[in-house]
Amino acid sequence: MSLARAAGAVVRPTKRAGTSLIQRRAASSHAHDEHHHEEHHDTNEYPLETFNTPFWRGAVLATLGFVAFYKYAPEPNDQNLIARFVNSAKTPEEVWKDISFKHLLLSAQASDERLLVTDAKPPVVHRFRFPQRFEMFSPNSHPVGLKIEVGDVHVKRD
Repeated sequence: MSLARAAGAVVRPTKRAGTSLIQRRAASSHAHDEHHHEEHHDTNEYPLETFNTPFWRGAVLATLGFVAFYKYAPEPNDQNLIARFVNSAKTPEEVWKDISFKHLLLSAQASDERLLVTDAKPPVVHRFRFPQRFEMFSPNSHPVGLKIEVGDVHVKRD
């Protein structure tokens, strides 16, 4: 670009450049006046956030109760009132063994029956293409000794 041309562009900017500078607005400038702005304050009153609420009181009491139970609970081998009650209400071990053995036998029987049913196949039947041919023979055109008795043959028709 020549020096004269660059000087002319600086002295008299083009119309397009002038309009774009006028239309452009900096992002930090405001679209309205500052002195008409009203501040909106939150009018809600919030309770104080402390650890003196019923939830925290219950949590502390539950923790103290758990620690006291853990410290003063009887040993697992001690025979206290609760352990004796549970032992008296329990079903004897032999009864559960008998029930489990019966269940095992019934499960084995059911699996055998299921295998029998799933492996079952229909009987093999030889199907002719034209079963009506059994009924269409001529009794006169048989050579001597080759007569076949088909009286007891029952043709299945599907």
